[in-house]
Amino acid sequence: MTRVPLTGARAGVVQCDACGLLSRPAGPEGAGNCGRCGEAIAIRRRDPIQRTWALIIAAAICYLPANFLPVMTTTTLKSVQPDTIISGVVRLYASGSWVLALIVLVASVMIPLGKLIALSYLLITVQLRSNRRRRERARLYRMLKAIGRWSMLDVFVATIVVALVQLLPFMSVVPESGVMFFTAVVILTIFAADSFDPRLIWDSGGETRGEDD
Repeated sequence: MTRVPLTGARAGVVQCDACGLLSRPAGPEGAGNCGRCGEAIAIRRRDPIQRTWALIIAAAICYLPANFLPVMTTTTLKSVQPDTIISGVVRLYASGSWVLALIVLVASVMIPLGKLIALSYLLITVQLRSNRRRRERARLYRMLKAIGRWSMLDVFVATIVVALVQLLPFMSVVPESGVMFFTAVVILTIFAADSFDPRLIWDSGGETRGEDD
């Protein structure tokens, strides 16, 4: 059975990005303001695809130096040891702190890369106007938004490690340039997820046969 899926655009309602309230547009010139929180609402965000692509590309450029440049240098009486994210993971695992090593690996390497790949996938499918797996893509976007709040988790772990090292005599830790690139990756991916308009997923394509394939 062929049916046209009901979307907010077809129903004539607009969702507030701040509180989620569904409202009807105030007029043809613009959607107006949310009746509950007063936030300005828009039928569609301005240039969501171009803005998201720009942020993703910038984050991808910063991703390589974030992982290959030293993020900190540990100085002791015997040596001066610069560490990248990966070498820091190896050192944490070798010292027996495998839980911290796993947290840093997942939060610093896997999650940022996964966010870049997932956002690129959402953008490509929207630009191709694909109507396949739209529910799964909407869930993927919600998952990206939920992960975003934990993006700086390994920074807190690194801070704890630095604090513990500083408590030891004749040892010190100095942040290096890799930290700035990693922070840029985190901020850019958060902005990229915010700039993407998930309503474009449901705008793409036309009619569907029963449930989405």
